[in-house]
Amino acid sequence: MIPNEKEILVTRASMPSYEEFIEEIKPIWETAWMTNMGEFHDRLKDQLKDYLKAENLLLFVNGHMALEMALQAMNLTGEVITTPFSFASTTHAIVRNNLTPVFCDIREDDYTIDADQIEALITDKTTAILPVHVYGNVCDVEKIESIAKKHNLKVIYDAAHAFGVEVNHRGIGTFGDASMFSFHATKVYNTIEGGAVTFKEPALEILLNYLKNFGITGKESVEYIGGNAKMNEFQAAMGICNLRHVEENIEKRRIASQRYRDHLEGIAGIRLSPVKQGIRNNYAYFPVSFEGFVLTRDQVYDLLASHHIFARKYFYPLITDFDCYRERFSGLKLPSAKRAADSVLTLPLYADLPLEDIDRICKIIINAAQEGTQSV
Repeated sequence: MIPNEKEILVTRASMPSYEEFIEEIKPIWETAWMTNMGEFHDRLKDQLKDYLKAENLLLFVNGHMALEMALQAMNLTGEVITTPFSFASTTHAIVRNNLTPVFCDIREDDYTIDADQIEALITDKTTAILPVHVYGNVCDVEKIESIAKKHNLKVIYDAAHAFGVEVNHRGIGTFGDASMFSFHATKVYNTIEGGAVTFKEPALEILLNYLKNFGITGKESVEYIGGNAKMNEFQAAMGICNLRHVEENIEKRRIASQRYRDHLEGIAGIRLSPVKQGIRNNYAYFPVSFEGFVLTRDQVYDLLASHHIFARKYFYPLITDFDCYRERFSGLKLPSAKRAADSVLTLPLYADLPLEDIDRICKIIINAAQEGTQSV
């Protein structure tokens, strides 16, 4: 480590002022209602429906339980086609529902599931597709919808990274049969921990509400094998506060992302995600592929860490290479996903990241490129 250099973490939670949050939660001391779908929970639910342009939405204690219970509510069996380039939660939610994940390779430009390869993986056991809007990059929602209709499959999107993203002014949570959003502290928008499911069929609301409350359907009746996945009032209050500032924070992220692009675009061996027309981005992450660069991804990671700058190998390893799945899926050929896992580094990005810190990060990378070129 180089001494006396400022530490920069890969992310930092966005929070309201202390005074704003304290003022927001004062009524909880009057009612002593801290959980079980209280006033704050219901207010936030209505506000998020408006913001996400979704007709149906339910809140959960976290994104993983939201996804797991959305799959359970769909009453799926057999196989679910998904991506290996995601966080562990995506596949775990499938497996914990006694379903079989079938892994599809990804697109090299934006890291989302390669919709052109999905149909070849469909069998008579396939019941759903679970794509991921990786880093907030939008999947090929039109092609996926076409395939799902043709084969009578459900589509459940992992939209953990895609809060506030829109396609031609349409909320990302309105595509497919359901979408899961994560409101973890590290996300663009947070409720400390938390999540939500948006969904097409209104009838799912009753079942999902039962499932997230132990399957209880009445004072003396439990009809479903559910869990405890309710969002509490303190989480909801934080969400109400943060929603007031989310547009400002997304704009700050946009400016920070553009600063990275100004420095890094056009450098040999560095590839950035494409900017697509018709997409309202949320600038959730800034992934950079170091493939053919003078340093490997891991060397860039170590170089930045030596300057107290902590990027993230996100996602590494592939889900198929996890200890719990490796033996089962070791023979799969997923070349694009493998290259992404070995080459992508997400650089620090959050709303309050100073632009001079981005300049410093990029200077270190650019200097490495120049020194490597001169040594050839």
